[in-house]
Amino acid sequence: MLNQSIIVGRIVREPEVKETENGNKITNITLAVQRPFKNVAGEYDTDFISCVLWKGIAETTAEYCKKGDLIGIRGRIQTRVVEYSDEIKRNVMEVVAERVTFLSSKKQESEA
Repeated sequence: MLNQSIIVGRIVREPEVKETENGNKITNITLAVQRPFKNVAGEYDTDFISCVLWKGIAETTAEYCKKGDLIGIRGRIQTRVVEYSDEIKRNVMEVVAERVTFLSSKKQESEA
């Protein structure tokens, strides 16, 4: 059996490192990934994919990336059950990153 996924997209909001109760670093990000084909209206749809980054990958990504940056993630898809305040349980699907590649080039600072 194989569970491997590769996605390339833009970070939707600023990455933020949090610490779990047992001291592990974690960053949850969402990537906007444009579909490679047009819909019936002739427009490209975008999927928003939740990704989980742990430990060193979480810290490095939060340090060097910002909203709008293009990154590639190789990882595995996992599902988990989340119980919301209204006591309704929902399945959540997310990509757990095993490797992150920074694809945005640094912009040149303009001189005043």
